[in-house]
Amino acid sequence: MATIRKRRGRENRLEKPVSLDRSLRYRQLRHPFAPQGFFTEDAIINIHNMALKVLEELGMKILLDEARKIFKTGGAIVNDTDLMVRMGREMVEAALKTAPKSIPIMAINPDRCQQFELGTLMFAPGGGCPNTTNLERGRRPGCYADFEETVKLHQSFDVIHQLGPSAEPQDITPELRHYATMNAQMTLSDKPMFLYSRGQKQVEQAFEMIRIGFNLSDAEFAAGTWVSTVVNTNSPRMLDIPMGQGIMDFARAGQLCIITPFCLAGAMAPITVEGALVLQHAEALAGITLSQLTKPGAPVAYGGFGSNVDMKSGAPAFGTPEQVKMTLGTGQLARFIDLPWRSAGGSASNVADMQAGLENNMAMWATVMAQATVVKHSAGWLEGGLTFGYEKFINDIEALQSFAELCQPPEDSENALAWSALEQVDPGGHFFDTGQTMRRYKDAFYQPLVADLSNFGAWSEAGAQTSTERAYTVWKDVLANYRLPDNSAEIGERLKPYIKAETDAGGAPPVA
Repeated sequence: MATIRKRRGRENRLEKPVSLDRSLRYRQLRHPFAPQGFFTEDAIINIHNMALKVLEELGMKILLDEARKIFKTGGAIVNDTDLMVRMGREMVEAALKTAPKSIPIMAINPDRCQQFELGTLMFAPGGGCPNTTNLERGRRPGCYADFEETVKLHQSFDVIHQLGPSAEPQDITPELRHYATMNAQMTLSDKPMFLYSRGQKQVEQAFEMIRIGFNLSDAEFAAGTWVSTVVNTNSPRMLDIPMGQGIMDFARAGQLCIITPFCLAGAMAPITVEGALVLQHAEALAGITLSQLTKPGAPVAYGGFGSNVDMKSGAPAFGTPEQVKMTLGTGQLARFIDLPWRSAGGSASNVADMQAGLENNMAMWATVMAQATVVKHSAGWLEGGLTFGYEKFINDIEALQSFAELCQPPEDSENALAWSALEQVDPGGHFFDTGQTMRRYKDAFYQPLVADLSNFGAWSEAGAQTSTERAYTVWKDVLANYRLPDNSAEIGERLKPYIKAETDAGGAPPVA
């Protein structure tokens, strides 16, 4: 049997200490690969120019009176009878010049802050789900207890960089719901937060809660993005009242608004991928223009969440070749206008099965190849967003942590080339007990969160659990061992008087 020659002195001198906490390296990520595209440069220029033609000749229907006035003041052609706004390309190009290229994303914990710009990578969980599901309770309408649990899950994994509204707390009335969701985010997590744009009063009250809870001055609040929202246009070519109001409210407060048309090819967008991208691009440009007309330099981002529908049923489809193409094209368009941008994962599957994993992972690979700045719905999304799955979230976290491992730079040292290990092992031998292996084996490779790498016999003896069943144990353990972040109690105490006073006053109903 081959032997190992003992020559370790030089290797010891070259060896670098290895970090034992891999998770901390997942907090601020940058894309490791060159951006990939699907369309030619000429095709992207043609899509951009066609989108400008749509805005010039067809226009956008803008339901909010104040938004149309802002467009009119900026030089757009406005018809207050049919509510149509037609904007010239010069207006759009001016807006793109003032839109910031890099945006500081703030968190009460400085170690959780992010820089929102082309080249950085942030993952956000599945959001906007009216239902939740897990192996313990089954599928049920979202409630506040679910909302708190999902925030704790988001907080517990460093690869989730921004909170998301994974469970809609339907047991709290709409006029009071924003108090509860903001309070939960601010006391149960120390990560960047999310806020729905559901009317000016709700948005302003949420901003006030951030200032009070985090003890921020007006200047400190305005100095960075403490909260972000997503504005979905009403495809095709319409912007409703709450969404238009949200763009203006966030612009005036200096908080991030991500303009995201939801263009499903064959339904609310043309059936061709190129046509769907034209519509998406036009609607996103219109929203960005409104933001910059409201306040030049306001934090705003380009968004794209495009896929196709099943032409037999009309149901949304995710993880499809068409979604991959649209994501790659969206990245090309974002780089063309030089703005950070948002994409998304997602799954149409009804349960956390192989279909769910395949759809989400196909979509996630597209976002990484396209160099998305933030990826929404990256973990936990089921039924096209109707349900947040706890076990699905854990299995998706496994995939996100694998992507985060790819973002780690390669080791630049002579020892990484492993000469000392190579010279120790004779032909036909093994490297299990070389000095390099013995020092590195505990942290050399990514250790799966939920995947089972044992053989069939060991797996059978351990209960023959599926990945969904193992994921159930993981999230249960995470919640059982959850610890509040620093300053949670102080933040909660500062918020209590405000929440009580506003609740007693009747709250703030959302604007339809």
